[in-house]
Amino acid sequence: MFSGIIADVGLIKSARDRDGGLRLTVATEVLGMDDVQLGDSIAVNGVCLTVVELNGNDFTVDVSRETLNCTVGLEHQGGHVNLEKAMRLSDRLGGHLVSGHVDGVGEVVAFNDIGESWRLIVRAPHVLAKYIAVKGSITINGVSLTVNRVAGSEFEMNLIPHTLDMTMLNELKVGARVNLEIDLIARYVERMLQAEKE
Repeated sequence: MFSGIIADVGLIKSARDRDGGLRLTVATEVLGMDDVQLGDSIAVNGVCLTVVELNGNDFTVDVSRETLNCTVGLEHQGGHVNLEKAMRLSDRLGGHLVSGHVDGVGEVVAFNDIGESWRLIVRAPHVLAKYIAVKGSITINGVSLTVNRVAGSEFEMNLIPHTLDMTMLNELKVGARVNLEIDLIARYVERMLQAEKE
């Protein structure tokens, strides 16, 4: 589990083909790798991946073709990615509970400087729109954010300067595709309602 509070912006140093999937080596400067072991999970742009190699401040993960088909932002050498280590039970939950399982890919509709913050509007896939609620939580490229408005499949958030300074969301542009993870609670509520109908 993760919290959606990004610890570092990493750099994809290499993206090598691995039988249709990829083996990524990611460089991090401030994530702190001294407590990371082989087999640990790290969220890379919101995608929970397993560490298979460690080399100083670099770590390597394998990404399956299925994961690549369902996400964006993992396939380009030289690309920047949001990084967060898995939570410990003793950690503060500064964002919200995040599984690192991307539910779909959205598209940036607007990204404007409005003075004290930036307004971000994203269009979600239609099947995910029902899970997005005003003042609810959403994860975009691994970043925990609060939804301010919802209109159909589009939803809006405000990003403060600190969020832009500490994540790669500052690189977003209109038309950019982003990884979305809906709130875990919404997922379970829907499943309970479905079970009652069965």
